[in-house]
Amino acid sequence: MKRWFKYVRPYLPYFIIGPICMIIEVIGEMIMPKILAMIIDYGTGREPIEGASSLVRFVYRVCGEHASPFIITAMVGMILTAVLMMIGGIGGAYFGAKASVNFAADLREDIYRKVQTYSFANIDKFSTSSLITRLTNDVTQMQNFIMMLLRMCLRAPGMMIGALIMALTLNLKLSMVLCVSIPLLGISIGLIISRGFPRFSKVQTRIDALNGVVQENLTNVRVVKSFVREDFEQKKFASANADLKNTAMSASLVMIFMSPVMSFFMNITTIAVFWFGGNMVISRDMSVGDLSAFITYITQILSSLMMVTMMFVMMSRAIASAKRIGEVLDEKPDIADGALSEDERARVIERGEITFENVSFRYYKNSEEKVLNHINLHIPAGATVGIIGSTGCGKTTLVSMIARLYDADEGSVLIDGVNVRDYSLYHLREGVGMVLQKNTLFSGSIEHNLRWGDGDATMEQLREAASYAQADGFVASFADGYDMELGQGGTNVSGGQKQRLCIARTLLKKPKILILDDSTSAVDTATEARIREAFRNQLAGSTKIIIAQRIGSVKDADMIIVMDDGSITGVGTHEELLASNTEYQEIYHSQTETSSSAAQTAAVASAEEVHA
Repeated sequence: MKRWFKYVRPYLPYFIIGPICMIIEVIGEMIMPKILAMIIDYGTGREPIEGASSLVRFVYRVCGEHASPFIITAMVGMILTAVLMMIGGIGGAYFGAKASVNFAADLREDIYRKVQTYSFANIDKFSTSSLITRLTNDVTQMQNFIMMLLRMCLRAPGMMIGALIMALTLNLKLSMVLCVSIPLLGISIGLIISRGFPRFSKVQTRIDALNGVVQENLTNVRVVKSFVREDFEQKKFASANADLKNTAMSASLVMIFMSPVMSFFMNITTIAVFWFGGNMVISRDMSVGDLSAFITYITQILSSLMMVTMMFVMMSRAIASAKRIGEVLDEKPDIADGALSEDERARVIERGEITFENVSFRYYKNSEEKVLNHINLHIPAGATVGIIGSTGCGKTTLVSMIARLYDADEGSVLIDGVNVRDYSLYHLREGVGMVLQKNTLFSGSIEHNLRWGDGDATMEQLREAASYAQADGFVASFADGYDMELGQGGTNVSGGQKQRLCIARTLLKKPKILILDDSTSAVDTATEARIREAFRNQLAGSTKIIIAQRIGSVKDADMIIVMDDGSITGVGTHEELLASNTEYQEIYHSQTETSSSAAQTAAVASAEEVHA
C-alpha cells in the first residue's frame, strides 16, 4: 500500500470528503423507511398514538392531533431527507471522480517516466504492445476500482450495518432470518470470485497480444499492402481477437452467476420475511408499518452485500492490473547513471576521443556467441572514421556502445579517457549525435522535428542545418515549407528526404561525436558527397563515424575500420587496406566490378541506340 499511497497523498481531501458525503446518503437511507412506517401506522390510525415513540407523539401534538397535518409534516421530512441524500450522493460521486482521475493521471505519468529510463533490453522484455496496455487499460482498471471504492467503501458497509441495527431494533426475532441467508450468500460469492479472479489476468495478457497485432499491422501497413498480405493480417487479427473474446467470455461466464445468485438469496429472504412477518402482523406482534420498514431494511442489507460483491469483482481486476503495473515500476533499467558525484554528473564530452578496450557484448547473456568479440580500437578526437563490413557483423552494435544504448559485457568504452559509465546519461547522449539506420520522424511539422536537435534554434539556423544536409531545397518546394505536417514516422516524405531531415536534426545538436549509421543509403552519390563536404566544413572539430555499405562513402576517411563476424579485421586508410586487407579488397572489387559492368551495359545500350 505504500506504493499506491504516494498517489493518494496529494488528493487526500478528496479521498476523505467523498466517502463522508456518501455517509450522508446512508443516513438518509436509514431514516426514510422509519418515516414511512410512521405514516402507515400513525398517520392512517392503524396504531394508537399512545404506543408511539415520544418524537411521534410530540409531532402529533404539534399538528393539533390531526392525521392530515401529521402526514404532511412527515412527507416534508422525507423530502428534506431526499434532498440531503441527493447532495451527499452528488458530492460523493464528484470527489470520487476527482480522486480517481488524478490518481490515474499521476500513476500514468510515473509509468511513462519509468519507461523512458528503460534500455532496449528492458523494453524487449515487456514488448511495446504490453507496455501500451499497462499504461492505458490497466491504469483505467485501477481508476475505475478507486472510483467505485470511494463511492461504496463507506456507503455499502454503512448501509449494511445501519440497516442491520434498524432491523434488529424493529424485531429481533424476525432478524434471525438473516443468520441463515447472509452466510450462505457469502460462501456462494466467495466461490464465484475465487474462480473468476485468475481469468482476469489472462484477459489482460490477451489484450497485450491484440494490441501487438494492431500496432505491427498499422506501423507496417505499406509493407502489408505491397506484399498483398491483407488477408493474412486479417486472419492473424481474427485469431488474436478470438483469443481475447474467448478468454473474456470465460471470465464473464463465471461472474454472470453473481447477479442471479444475489437475486435468488434476496428473493428467498424477502419471501421468508413476508411469511414470518405476516404471521406476526396477524397476531399483533408487529405493526404493518414496522413490517414495511423491516422489508426495506432487509433489501438494503442484501443490496449493500451486492455492492460489496461488485467491489470485490472490480478489485480482482484491479489487483491483476496493479500487479502488471508494479512489474513495470519495479523493473530496474540495466543502463542507468548509478552513484555519480556532482562533478561526474556535470562532466561533458570536450574533445571526442574514443577508445574501446577489450570490449565484448552479447544480446542474450546466456548465449555463448558474442556479437562483439574483444574489440580494441582508438579513434582520435576530430577524426573522420569509416566502418565497413558485411551485414550483421556488429557495426551498429559497436557504435551503440558509445552512447550507452547498450553496455559492454566485458571491457570498457572510454570517451576523452573517461569510461562512458562515468558520464551522466544526459550529458553523454547530449554530446553524441546519432543518425540511425532506421530514420524516424515524429508527427508534427518539419520545424518541430528539426527542433529536436536544438529547441532554441532560430529559423535561420534551422535552414542552415537543412542546407548542409541537402534538405532545404525540397522543404522549400513544399507549399507549407517548414510548417508542413509530417505523418507519424514521416510517412509523407520519401526515404531520402527522411534521411536528410534526420541528418539536419542531428547537425543542430552540434555534437562532439557524430555517428551516421548507413544514413545516406537512400540518397544519390552526388548529394552524399555534398553532405560529407558539409561535415568536413561545419563539424571540423567533431569526431565523425560513418557506417556505410559503399566504399565510396568512406574512402576519403582518415581511418577505415573493417569488421567481420564481430571482430575488427583491419584498420587503415583506403590505400592501406586495399593493399593489405582481404575483406576490404573483396568488397572493393565486388563494388567496382558491379559498377564497371553497369557502365559497360549502359554504353553498349547507348551505342546500339545510336547505330539504330
